[in-house]
Amino acid sequence: MGSDAKISLRVYPSAPRNEVIGFTDGVLRVRISAPPVRGKANRELLAFLSQLLGISQGSLTITRGHTSRNKTVAVSGLNQEELLGRLLARD
Repeated sequence: MGSDAKISLRVYPSAPRNEVIGFTDGVLRVRISAPPVRGKANRELLAFLSQLLGISQGSLTITRGHTSRNKTVAVSGLNQEELLGRLLARD
């Protein structure tokens, strides 16, 4: 699995809606509507990212920051270049 890409995130839970609010210094800033209770925000984050990137939710894994606003998510099936291309193409 050497082709897995990783993305650093700063997550803002309990927002009015799910949205990307910026990509600066290699960190994607995302608002998530779910509250940070019993993993709800994490599940909502993975669902939102899978929709955003056009990949299955099973391809995404939170590898760091399960209980933090700062997270690292591994994306299987995409290399770093493809991942960044998909994220930046949506702007």
